[in-house]
Amino acid sequence: MDRSTRHSASSQPSSPYDSPNPHKLYRDPQNGVIGGVCAGVADYFGIQPILVRLAFALGLFFFAPPLILGYVIAVLALPVKPPRLYSNPDEEAFWRGVSIKPDRTLAGLTQRFRDFDKRVGSLEAYVASKEFELNRAIRDLDR
Repeated sequence: MDRSTRHSASSQPSSPYDSPNPHKLYRDPQNGVIGGVCAGVADYFGIQPILVRLAFALGLFFFAPPLILGYVIAVLALPVKPPRLYSNPDEEAFWRGVSIKPDRTLAGLTQRFRDFDKRVGSLEAYVASKEFELNRAIRDLDR
């Protein structure tokens, strides 16, 4: 295998379904009590950890064996939350929006691109106008 084949094979993503979205379900042992599963679930859904812990404790009264088994599996299966998952709060808000409300995020991006397209259109109209040519001719006279 030559260098170019090796380079192109390593630069491709491992799966077509891989996403750059860092907002995933993690365990959060720094903010957790036992293993950080409830804190991770709360962080993922953007709610207070105490609410998830209360729901879990209430569920223990009715479904103790499955919940305990599920909690142990979650502790073993979920990765630990990286310390610096997002570079800034705006990035965190964007990726949370993509995960929780993708239709709103898409609508917001669509609106921003429409606004940008309008601005570029007005700029193109000005550059193609007689006014632009007249302003350029006047500016060239000043030199």
